[in-house]
Amino acid sequence: MIVIDTNILVRYAVKDDHKQTVIATEFLKNNACYIIKTVLLELAWVLSSEAGYNLSRNVGAERLRHICGLPTVTVEDACAVAQSITWYEQGMDFADALHLASSTYCSGFATMDRRMTAKASRLATGYNIITL
Repeated sequence: MIVIDTNILVRYAVKDDHKQTVIATEFLKNNACYIIKTVLLELAWVLSSEAGYNLSRNVGAERLRHICGLPTVTVEDACAVAQSITWYEQGMDFADALHLASSTYCSGFATMDRRMTAKASRLATGYNIITL
């Protein structure tokens, strides 16, 4: 299994360079690929940020789900990633969603980010968030 870097996933997701898109697509198609959470975090940022591709939240979530569902792809902590994509699609920042969803094995998640706490509360995440 081979860990995939963000740039391969970006080329596959946005298809803005034909030659690199073909290379990325063939690589993903023909190799057992492993995607770590930090790569997905960077991918979500590149897809959605104004400095990146400025894709809508729904399009970004759809592209993340598509990539994570490819038959040759295994995703680190897939349940937390799936939950993160859902919360992201519902309006939470992807990084915040990933941090929170990754805290399932702990008794709580402590933060000073009141906006993140408010968003998680509105989404009824069910996680114990401790706001300092």
